[in-house]
Amino acid sequence: MGNKYVDIELIRIIVNLGMGSKLLKTAKENGISGGTVLLAHGTANNTIWDYLGLSDMRKEVVLLLADSETAQRSLEIMNKEYKFDKPNHGIAFTTSISAAVGSRSCSCNNMENERGVSNTMYHIITTIVEKGNAEKVIDAATKAGSKGGTIINGRGSGIHETSRLFSMDIEPEKEIVLILSETADTDAIVNSIRNDLKIDEPGNGIIYVQDVNRTYGIYK
Repeated sequence: MGNKYVDIELIRIIVNLGMGSKLLKTAKENGISGGTVLLAHGTANNTIWDYLGLSDMRKEVVLLLADSETAQRSLEIMNKEYKFDKPNHGIAFTTSISAAVGSRSCSCNNMENERGVSNTMYHIITTIVEKGNAEKVIDAATKAGSKGGTIINGRGSGIHETSRLFSMDIEPEKEIVLILSETADTDAIVNSIRNDLKIDEPGNGIIYVQDVNRTYGIYK
């Protein structure tokens, strides 16, 4: 719990369907231990696409967690390789992380002491676990005071989690749990999930926390 604070960033990359696995491979080659891919869709305001019935395009959202230096270096390399600066080649951006546990490469365990004083009233707690464990995350969070959460399906690839079949990487399905928490409850919720799901053990998942600037639709 006394680890030195490390600046952590969440990289989000939105690309066309089928590109997610390639990005994960490049990210791992450049120091990022693993990531998660979400299926999504985008709309292109283009008459030709509309005419062809392709304006509703399937996308993949790649989530990568890394220290700031690694994130910056990896993004520069991926930008050169995948040419995000060209139209329809993808969009990439980063956001800051308040704390993360379960990632050996960029852990910040002592959330309250390391973050210092914050004026934010809420946090968003994101937990990524193997498929079938999301309900356990919700149960652990509820036990610590959470009012509930949202579950999203995805797939991921990590150094402890990827198996091989016929010389091909098999990326296991993942579940992502989003929990909106009052700041006073965040540590208890994170620790409950961390302990019940054994997040510190390799391959069991990852938790990261971000500040929430504004909220609407929340009633006590």
